[in-house]
Amino acid sequence: MILHLVTDRHRLAPLETRAGQVRSCLLSQARAAIAAGIDVVQVREPDLDAAVLRSLVADLVEMASGTATQIVVNDRLDVAIAAGASGVHLKGTSAPVARVRALAPKAFLIGCSVHDEAAAREAAPHADYLMAGSVFPTISKPARTTWLGVAGLAAIVRAVSVPVIGIGGITVDHIPEIARSGAAGVAGIGLFMADAPRRPGSADAPCLATALDQVSRALRAGFDTAGRPS
Repeated sequence: MILHLVTDRHRLAPLETRAGQVRSCLLSQARAAIAAGIDVVQVREPDLDAAVLRSLVADLVEMASGTATQIVVNDRLDVAIAAGASGVHLKGTSAPVARVRALAPKAFLIGCSVHDEAAAREAAPHADYLMAGSVFPTISKPARTTWLGVAGLAAIVRAVSVPVIGIGGITVDHIPEIARSGAAGVAGIGLFMADAPRRPGSADAPCLATALDQVSRALRAGFDTAGRPS
């Protein structure tokens, strides 16, 4: 099972938190992800300029060095390469996957977000994995009114030969049906955050970064015990 954490520092720490504290909070989350054996940390911070993003990614790459956790950068192939990341994750509006593959270093990990079977079939020949969603309603996509659902996720899985990861509104309770869809794993933002801020005055408050060992074990256990498609 692939566990894929997507960062969102604005959800991880309140808006009024100082920039340095927000960065520290995101690093704490990444440290927890690495300790818990999360497979991929996707740095999704689209409002950061290239230099700041590169510095952040480089710190995460150094943190993950020697572990099984891979660091990928959302959309920015240039930043991913410059910071020594393992790969890049492309949005539906990013450059075509085939073009990025031609520009990327050898063995560079390339993922792509898709929302339907047609997009999945187009991207799959050039991608290492696809991320399909949103499977369920999620606060990350408040304007969206239609959802893939488990049936839509399963249809994308059947349409391609590369691993498909489900994203969007997924909780631990959803894992058995996600597994039965044939998906290779799950991705999320809130899935890997604490439910509520730490107590005011605690060492890393205010911050929703939390230890991830328990959620990682619960996700893997639910996935492993579910009936898989034949």
